Amino acid sequence: MKLIIQIPCFNEAKTLPQTFETFPAHISGVDEIETLIIDDGSSDETVTVARALEINHIITLPYHQGLAKAFAMGLESCLHRGADIIVNTDADNQYRGKDIAKLIAPILSGDAQITVGDRGISTLDSFSPLKRKLQIIGSWAVSQAAGIPIPDATSGFRAFTRDAALRTLVHSHYSFTIETLIQAGARRIPVAYIPIQTNPPARPSRLMHSTAHYLRKSIPALLRAYTRYRPLRFFALIGSLLILIGLIPAIRFLYFFISAGGIGHIQSLILTAILIIIGFQILLIGLVADLISVNREILEDVLYKLRSLEYDDDENRI
Repeated sequence: MKLIIQIPCFNEAKTLPQTFETFPAHISGVDEIETLIIDDGSSDETVTVARALEINHIITLPYHQGLAKAFAMGLESCLHRGADIIVNTDADNQYRGKDIAKLIAPILSGDAQITVGDRGISTLDSFSPLKRKLQIIGSWAVSQAAGIPIPDATSGFRAFTRDAALRTLVHSHYSFTIETLIQAGARRIPVAYIPIQTNPPARPSRLMHSTAHYLRKSIPALLRAYTRYRPLRFFALIGSLLILIGLIPAIRFLYFFISAGGIGHIQSLILTAILIIIGFQILLIGLVADLISVNREILEDVLYKLRSLEYDDDENRI
């Protein structure tokens, strides 16, 4: 059983040693533990520090491409290197290395394919009251989209089995956290949340410059992932809402038609027709999107099988 701990890095020369020194040397049930960093176009000495720490594998991206791309490249590299379990953690020492054993325990026992560190966002001291509320609302919205309970949607401290990693595809350019959970819910992959503790922030977040920035980036990512994996539900909700709204002026028209002897208020009937027609059109878009989604699932299954064959060959060559 091989475990690879991957760490996406962008200018983390100062914090990487603190993160690395907390990693466990041995975990019961794991035969090999290796480390891998994905240098996301750093301009400092991140790679030099990683070599000095004797990190097993170093992947260097030619320029800064963002956390989502670095995470995806890390998964690919870990799979190439024969990882049975992949743990993703941040380089800023937010998460505690001693919790890795706790994080992968449900995977080793066969109870989960993906595990996520639950920071207890409703009581996290490093979050402002507004950020706590936004995180709670955001996690609830993601759980509705994924169809599974999600107490902490944005935690980057995660573990994947080899099979779950093979099925994980990242399309976002911002962050992988929301999209991968919605994927897991859509594919009915067992996910477990593990309560963890975090270290005090070593620096300000690079993903969330402000509340407005967080909302501007996270909401579109949630909507894109939702429409990609739950298209019929999404468009049916909007279409049905428009049809229901369209019934309001229809009732108004009928009321005045009966009470006033059929005189006037034709504008209500026109508005009803417009809203109901648009609502049915959106429902039809949802049906088409659902058919496209079925085709996407078929392609993803084919891709999963191809990746399995490719990475199994790579593992045999290593």
